[in-house]
Amino acid sequence: MIANVNTNRVAIVAGARTPLAKAGTALKETHVTELARVVMQETLYRANFPAELVDEVILGNVVMPADATNPARIAALWAGVPHRVPALTVQRNCASGMEAVAQAAARIRSGEAKVVLAGGAESMSTLPLLLPQETLEPMSRLARAKGVWQKATATAALRPRHFKPIAALEQGLTDPSCDMIMGKTAEVLAHEYGISRKAQDEFALRSHQRAGAAAEQGRFDGEISPFYAGDRFEPVTRDVGPRANQTMEALGKLRPLFDRRDGTVTVGNSCQITDGAVSMLLADANFAREQGLPILGYVRAYAVAGLDPARMGLGPVFAIDKLLRQTGLVLSDIPLFEINEAFAAQVLACLTAMGSARFAREHLDRDDALGEIDPERLNVNGGAIALGHPVGATGARLVLTLLMEMRRRDLELGMAALCVGGGQGAAILLELN
Repeated sequence: MIANVNTNRVAIVAGARTPLAKAGTALKETHVTELARVVMQETLYRANFPAELVDEVILGNVVMPADATNPARIAALWAGVPHRVPALTVQRNCASGMEAVAQAAARIRSGEAKVVLAGGAESMSTLPLLLPQETLEPMSRLARAKGVWQKATATAALRPRHFKPIAALEQGLTDPSCDMIMGKTAEVLAHEYGISRKAQDEFALRSHQRAGAAAEQGRFDGEISPFYAGDRFEPVTRDVGPRANQTMEALGKLRPLFDRRDGTVTVGNSCQITDGAVSMLLADANFAREQGLPILGYVRAYAVAGLDPARMGLGPVFAIDKLLRQTGLVLSDIPLFEINEAFAAQVLACLTAMGSARFAREHLDRDDALGEIDPERLNVNGGAIALGHPVGATGARLVLTLLMEMRRRDLELGMAALCVGGGQGAAILLELN
């Protein structure tokens, strides 16, 4: 999908997110629809905009819960959005939240809508344990059994293997097209691009340091909405993940997780598995001005690209290339970037590929390299290695974080990109004025 950049401008009016909490911590008992409801209500409150005037709700979510198979609809209704307003849940793996924002922008550009509530949510703590497929038949026979004898016979057919749990998280992170868990694809890139363990750990350390500094200096305050979780009397107000005391020594002690013999990718230089939600209110720019709504910035363009699933981590390179061609810009025109830190090796491989003329010729049909991104312009407030990666929400979180930082620095343009499991990449271009 490539959005038309020559039609009506799309403004981002307001946005909010929950604190991001490492799975199994502060938000572990909170349903994904509740995470989404809270940020939807907060976004409408910050915009001072009535829910009755929203035209549609679009939410990114990867693992849709069985008890709320369209979480966008449930969360929207609970947030006070009227029944007559439709709601859609979109799934593009790690880019789901960004896809929701892009689809909202497309609705507005086309004239189908004036105001759309969009974002993403994921509760990775509540992903279920599954039973093997072969358990279905004996359990079905047991459910159909009548009388003591039939029930006893059906029960006797069950074996211990029928109750061996399968982690939905691990299964979901494994790409059936290349039979690789996502961490293994990072190992592929680390090997092919010669990215050392030391370089990965240094990148991870910098993510924690930047996220910690951003939190201490209040740079996330404009994004985060305090969240009352479970029976807590005090709200969760800060991200649960960044480690201010992280060190190279501690990172160096961690063993490779995906290739135990020769690997370099560890839990320390990979993104954290996390719970969280993000919401933004997007509107036709003319309508926003007429209504006196605040305008944080604008969505200028969006692009997605496909690539080899085994090298899915390079997705941002392909998507950024496509977005630059679409807009007529070059990499050096963009003063601020967010590239999701699925793995340190993956981001470092993207930076190497963007600076390679050979990669450009062989994969992008370009004569010259895309260019280089100054590390001081990339993920300046840390990234998913420190903050975490609630997969359905991250794409929207990148948009909100980038826009807030563009405003702090008074920068006209900013770009956010992600790699996507299954071999895709997504990138979005924001502008301030």
